[in-house]
Amino acid sequence: MEKKTILEELLLKKSQQKKKISPVNYKKRLFVLTKANLSYYKYEKGKKGSKRGSIEIEKIRCVETVNLEESTPPSRQYPFQIVYSGGLLYIYAANEESRERWLAALHKEIKDNYDLLNKYHKGFFINGNFLCCNQTSKAAPGCTIWEKYVTLCCTTESVKPLPPVPQTLKRRSLPQVLSPDKSVLTMAVAQCNYEPKENSAIQLVGSNKYCVLQEEDSDWWKVRDLEGNKPDNNKPNISLCSWYAGNISRAKSEQLLHQKGKDGAFMVRKSSQAGMYTVSVFSKVPESEKGTVKHYHVHKNPENKSYLVENYCFESIPKLIHYHQHNSAGMVTRLRHAVSTQVNKVPTTASLGKGIWELKREEIVLLRELGSGQFGVVHLGKWKGQYDVAIKMIKEGAMSEDEFIEEAQTMMKLNHPKLVRLYGVCSKSYPIYLVTEYMPNGCLLSYLRSHGKELQPLQLLEICYDVCDAMAFLESCQFIHRDLAARNCLVDSNLTVKVSDFGMTRYVLDDLYISSLGTKFPVKWSAPEVFHYTKFSSKSDVWAFGILMWEVFTLGKQPYELYDNMQVIEKVSQGYRLYRPQLVSDVIYQIMYNCWHELPEKRPGFYQLLSFIE
Repeated sequence: MEKKTILEELLLKKSQQKKKISPVNYKKRLFVLTKANLSYYKYEKGKKGSKRGSIEIEKIRCVETVNLEESTPPSRQYPFQIVYSGGLLYIYAANEESRERWLAALHKEIKDNYDLLNKYHKGFFINGNFLCCNQTSKAAPGCTIWEKYVTLCCTTESVKPLPPVPQTLKRRSLPQVLSPDKSVLTMAVAQCNYEPKENSAIQLVGSNKYCVLQEEDSDWWKVRDLEGNKPDNNKPNISLCSWYAGNISRAKSEQLLHQKGKDGAFMVRKSSQAGMYTVSVFSKVPESEKGTVKHYHVHKNPENKSYLVENYCFESIPKLIHYHQHNSAGMVTRLRHAVSTQVNKVPTTASLGKGIWELKREEIVLLRELGSGQFGVVHLGKWKGQYDVAIKMIKEGAMSEDEFIEEAQTMMKLNHPKLVRLYGVCSKSYPIYLVTEYMPNGCLLSYLRSHGKELQPLQLLEICYDVCDAMAFLESCQFIHRDLAARNCLVDSNLTVKVSDFGMTRYVLDDLYISSLGTKFPVKWSAPEVFHYTKFSSKSDVWAFGILMWEVFTLGKQPYELYDNMQVIEKVSQGYRLYRPQLVSDVIYQIMYNCWHELPEKRPGFYQLLSFIE
């Protein structure tokens, strides 16, 4: 009975990438569902081949659809996921009918499992994090209520008995079913994640449902989640604290603390272990000229109090930090100088209005000059009196304005964590304002020249990874940058590097660029097909990415520094390539060198480069 086939179909399976360096691939497999297992087999020439994997039904904890990635090809329009003890499997059905058939069959088989999840991740796990909530562990708790959970758990059909458990343990209770109440006006769905800025607000998770208790005005509602949680005015909110750095990596936290260079400089960040926090502290010690950074995990005792050192426990992390700001109590030094990564940025969903890209000039206040670029002067400013933005004031004659403003509408739709966001333009009068995300650490090229010597090769590679991540996204959208270089990347407050000025080369007038039949391109970053035939593609962007990697590992040197533009064209056409920088291993240099193949089709794509670097 257990081996009787319930459902059998040829489906597309995504590789599970159990190792970080594993490539992403998609293979057709014959999936077979029985009472005991979901197995998948090779399928060649119309015949069932060897078994490639199997999941025990009793280990499955959730089966649900997944939100599509950006620019998903037609063959991958109907994904669903299987979350099981020890892993996560993504499968693609051929059509909606097929997907619904598999979901129904699997739900029926797992309904008796005692450890089903009540929350799941609606986004794919890609490049080390979930697209829906940015958590970095595959085992991280879900961010979206799994509505099927209640249905499956409350079925009236026979349920196999649970294994015996100690009296002290109780089965997790179901979310409370809310009875009709006059105070509950309606249900609302969060459009995005929201971190509260004050204690009277509640954290929202994108796509989760919330009960609206009271509509105070058009901007603020009183809500509670499905588990009955409401804002707690007495509970300190960690995200409000200047020392809280969120999801910053260990390497980036060390770099920021070294930059501060003061004994007792510190920050609190999310640990790589889901649900935990780490306090990172810089101290000047005799045995190290540059100082050292220590990392302390925030632990919980049985009373749910937080501590760094066992004898000093506190009800909250802010109280814990306050204590250690005055007492080292077992730490290498007391916490003296909070290092902040917080910038008052425009929220991901700030209401520009659907499709509105022309901003009101009167809502923008210029604060101070940040520098000047190829288009004109750049200012730090405030938008709507609260959000930090960068304003590029386009000088007359610096660009082909009408064509650019048309292109700006397309550029605004390109939204990715590693792309500098374009919020909109003010084009009704001169000077034209280009309003973008503010990046406190400025241009990557300047950052490399001023701070590069403090960076380790792994941190330099992380910079390349950030840029490659953005370019892989542009590649998937069939969008060509045309001017990828360190000068056109910016460094955020948490040292994330983001790509800027994508697609704008066509509108600039500058000596750095050579004109051929009206086309502009930066010679020293350009592939042979660009300066010979003005032929741009994602593969010409790949060539430029190789040059950018060289810039990063030389800490901001000028490529081909001994040659002018015309000499570079001649040398590159003859097969000359940039030398291996001192900080680069043979393996990394080979990645660079592959980007500089004379034939575009022989160069790797950005998604391949991403997996190489990873």
